[in-house]
Amino acid sequence: MLINDDCFNVFPKIKNNSIDLVFADPPYFLSNNGLSIHSGKIVSVNKGEWDKESVQGDMNDFNYRWLSQCFRVLKESGSIYVTGTKHNIFNVKENMEKIGFHIINIIIWHKVDPPPLIYKNKYRFSYEFIIFASKTKNYYFNFEYLKSISNKEMDDVWELPAVSMKEKKCGYHPTQKPLCLLDRIINASSKSNDIVLDPFLGSGTTAVSALKNKRRILGIEKDSKFYIISKKRISF
Repeated sequence: MLINDDCFNVFPKIKNNSIDLVFADPPYFLSNNGLSIHSGKIVSVNKGEWDKESVQGDMNDFNYRWLSQCFRVLKESGSIYVTGTKHNIFNVKENMEKIGFHIINIIIWHKVDPPPLIYKNKYRFSYEFIIFASKTKNYYFNFEYLKSISNKEMDDVWELPAVSMKEKKCGYHPTQKPLCLLDRIINASSKSNDIVLDPFLGSGTTAVSALKNKRRILGIEKDSKFYIISKKRISF
């Protein structure tokens, strides 16, 4: 099920202890009028109104509110993955611990194809954080699936590409995540027919992966144009 609404309007309708896995790609709050490079062109880093603290409200309050709801709806055996950069991830982690989540890993997603720097006065930005946490210490985890990927124990540094062009054929989203990333997370931390919740669905990668891997999806996206992209992507 995909819902075109604000997640704070939908959360009260979700039952306690009913979700097996949460994947969340929340606002990073990095839309600060800076510059970046996209497809070889200099572009603004601004992602949209939804990525601005002036629109979403205080970042700390925002993160506490949606993470508290995720904790409530997760099953005792459930887990959550939250993506971020330096702009938001430390606040996310602080609030997760305050709420009662058990932090398991902080994964580094090292992008094998990062964009070049505009200003040559720093190290190139080539990774994002992914916090892997659970509601209790009795969480589901498919260790053997992860080991089968490269025939060894899976490290907490993942060498994965950014989104391929073929995954953007239904429309553009500035922070779209690659399908290979969601496939790994969903197969590692859920079982067939489990319910996967994404409160910030964006262009729908979580929904595509969940359905592909025979999970049930509850995806929430308040921007109607991104919601339409999500609907198109799962219709193929």
